Amino acid sequence: MMFNLPLPGGTTGHAVGVGIAAIVLGPWASLLAISLALAIQALFFGDGGITTLGANCFNMAIAGSFAAWGIYQLVSLGSVAGSRRRVVAAALAGYGAINLSALLAAIEFGIQPLLFHDATGAPLYAPYSLRVAIPAMMAGHLTIAGAAEAVMSAGLFSYLRRNEPGLVGISSLPARHAVRNLWGALALVLLLTPLGILASGAAWGEWAPRDFSSAVGRAQITAASGNAAAPVVAPSGLARLANLWTAPLPSYAPHFVKSAAFGYLLSAMFGVGLILALAWLAQRCMGAPRGDHR
Repeated sequence: MMFNLPLPGGTTGHAVGVGIAAIVLGPWASLLAISLALAIQALFFGDGGITTLGANCFNMAIAGSFAAWGIYQLVSLGSVAGSRRRVVAAALAGYGAINLSALLAAIEFGIQPLLFHDATGAPLYAPYSLRVAIPAMMAGHLTIAGAAEAVMSAGLFSYLRRNEPGLVGISSLPARHAVRNLWGALALVLLLTPLGILASGAAWGEWAPRDFSSAVGRAQITAASGNAAAPVVAPSGLARLANLWTAPLPSYAPHFVKSAAFGYLLSAMFGVGLILALAWLAQRCMGAPRGDHR
């Protein structure tokens, strides 16, 4: 999720990983895994926000996981273990899941002006209607972000099918048990995370009050929103809730690190380490032997 990609309109997007998570873990465990990642992002890095965590979990962790799992099961139905159709199914699972998540987010953005506004009719939070929100969100996800998710899902599925087929539900193929290779791949991805800050701009809808206070910021929002003019001041509800939570490592940029790239790398290492630690703790708790009551 830290590898940002440039999208049309000067915004950015990223893959989620929900497709391969649902295939490997099943929809229920994928729901927990993606929710955990989103919670860590929101709490420690201020990414996605605290007040929107529930919506993000619903869009990506819940809807995304079940959509990915359903698409994979449907497309791969009746295929043999080594068929290309399963790779295509994994790609379509990732593509479909991320676009469903984006569509749900666009709808949630677009209905807010109808549901939450002041006495004058000015939106309190998201300023754009469905007519603007849906095209702005979907243009980049149906193309670049969706393609990235599809390639990542298919590539990881192919790797796991070759080395650890049991993880993708294939017991008929021999496993190579290439766990060392998996750790090596994780280390390589961590080292490459600073590439994620090369793409300039923010994701559509992830605006701070300061973005509305400058002519440059409003121009960027306008350009990313189909040239629909941005408000001259930040929506009052957005301004009120902007400082509800101060993340210890905001925007993946620790204050004590001067290098943006190195700070991004440290943030990635911290996030992955925290997930591994929580997974280890959960494994210990669930696998702890019970007392002998004989």
